[in-house]
Amino acid sequence: MDVTITHWINSAAGISPVLDQIMIAATKFGVPLLVACVVLQWWSRTDRTHVRHAAIAAGLSFLIGLGANQIILLFVHRVRPYDAGVTHLIIPASIDWSFPSDHATAAFAIVAAFALQALPRRALVFGAMALLVCCSRLFVGIHYATDVLGGALTGIVAAVLVRAIYREDSRLDRLATNIL
Repeated sequence: MDVTITHWINSAAGISPVLDQIMIAATKFGVPLLVACVVLQWWSRTDRTHVRHAAIAAGLSFLIGLGANQIILLFVHRVRPYDAGVTHLIIPASIDWSFPSDHATAAFAIVAAFALQALPRRALVFGAMALLVCCSRLFVGIHYATDVLGGALTGIVAAVLVRAIYREDSRLDRLATNIL
């Protein structure tokens, strides 16, 4: 089923140059755009301290999730779908293993951090961006569907861990959220 879904989504690649460019841009700039949007939350006009706490939690979740991926990559050596003949690649090849997707981890760490801080509108906007990034990873042929799901799960777990450890209104939080 994993191969079927991956191949089905990737089969649209190369048909429409416009769609190809949109998906390549989502793959290339989606995570940096999400990070920029989180940074911009620092200057929120409403509930500033809480939103700043969420932005810090998102950053910590992002870092912990990507760190966890590096550990997973030491043990899980999954070949990329284009090397297995499942997809055709429309971006440059990657040099590391396929599972889990760093892009999905980063994107969903941000989404989950804002969702866990009870900021649903921001979480929905970030979620839509994250879904586009994840779909683009399949479309361009760089990941299997389960690579993306595994990455999303890693990001969500990282956000839950940060939520459990980094408490709002703690001494550290007050210090961090009062910068600038």
